[in-house]
Amino acid sequence: MTRLSVNINKIALLRNSRGGNLPDVVQVAKDCEAFGAEGITVQPRPDERHIRYADVPALKAAVQTEFNIEGNPTPSFMKLVLENRPHQCTLVPDAPGVLTSDQGWDTIANESYLRDVVAELHKAGIRVSLFVDAGEKFVEGAKKTGADRIEFYTGNFAKQFLQDKEKAVEPHRRCGLLAANIGIGVNAGHDLNLDNLRFYKENVPELLEVSIGHAIIADALYYGLNNTIQMYLRQIR
Repeated sequence: MTRLSVNINKIALLRNSRGGNLPDVVQVAKDCEAFGAEGITVQPRPDERHIRYADVPALKAAVQTEFNIEGNPTPSFMKLVLENRPHQCTLVPDAPGVLTSDQGWDTIANESYLRDVVAELHKAGIRVSLFVDAGEKFVEGAKKTGADRIEFYTGNFAKQFLQDKEKAVEPHRRCGLLAANIGIGVNAGHDLNLDNLRFYKENVPELLEVSIGHAIIADALYYGLNNTIQMYLRQIR
């Protein structure tokens, strides 16, 4: 079964735009779970423009499903993760000022570095996923680091989907099968939405988890958060 993890960064961005605590990210996380979400994802960035480091302990205490923290493993990020011990840590190679995650790790060039980071997280009992592009060499490289899972960057898939969906999904289908064959789990995320999610799931049957934030929050403006989460769950069942 593919699990739905809701990324609540955009909820925090809305809160931060006004100051105060409205909307309350902890309460929204609880509500997402009550509405059917099977995980909560956050990606605290160095500039804290959405999720703040200070939000993480409260979310860790509140989340009852699966808590996933994403980010570049800088010293401050690693300290935050190791102190709060989420169920999963997704390592993303974001530069400090990047607007949004737009590429995966070169797991070959960074194999030694990533192996050390993965080992440190494993010592704390944390499952590790590496954000990668859908390329066989990156999947194989991720396996060599000792990571438990990969998360396919699906931004390029979402762009190509509008022109040629079969061509768009083919590398993900191929790399999903490879991942299953070599024993590494498959997650996916970025620009997955109500238009393309079902097709992606049907063509990457190895998919264990999708992490979706921007599209869910945008759709919730029209459909409401509860209904939107149900709509997304129906796409992956």
